[in-house]
Amino acid sequence: MAWMAATTAAQRRQKLLAEQAQEEEDMTNYAQDDLKDDWEFKIVRSDTSAFRRPEVLNRLLEEEARAGWVMLEKLDDSRVRLKRPRSARSRDAYLPPDVDPYRTQYGATATRRAVLASVLLGVVLLAGLVSFLMVEGFGGSTGTPIIAMLIPLILVVLGFVMLLARRQG
Repeated sequence: MAWMAATTAAQRRQKLLAEQAQEEEDMTNYAQDDLKDDWEFKIVRSDTSAFRRPEVLNRLLEEEARAGWVMLEKLDDSRVRLKRPRSARSRDAYLPPDVDPYRTQYGATATRRAVLASVLLGVVLLAGLVSFLMVEGFGGSTGTPIIAMLIPLILVVLGFVMLLARRQG
């Protein structure tokens, strides 16, 4: 049953990505005036709809401005279209190492979050196994079951804190 839900979710995601790609194609028909001034364009995407928060959008625009990009339009809470003069390429070599003038992804990707969630699940399962072995190994002595239950609980809480911290960025 779970695999059916996962398959359906994956199909919906693929359909949404295809619709967004078509929408971007339709919206990015540039007039000759746009192209004669020698502009280059890009779309920066966020898998977490981060651009709905003005402070995140402003942070993105500040970061992109270092490479000469300016916002052309906000397509939605997940996509922002930018442009810059093609002449700005000549300054790319002088940008700090953490600035990628051609990045198109902002924040964690869905794949990265899935890997993180899988690792977290593995840690929780491992903690559960260790807890079980502690209880069985000590023959259920007094106090051990509480410790055994606290270890995975603490790990789960830490895991969720890590996920939330990653999501904010």
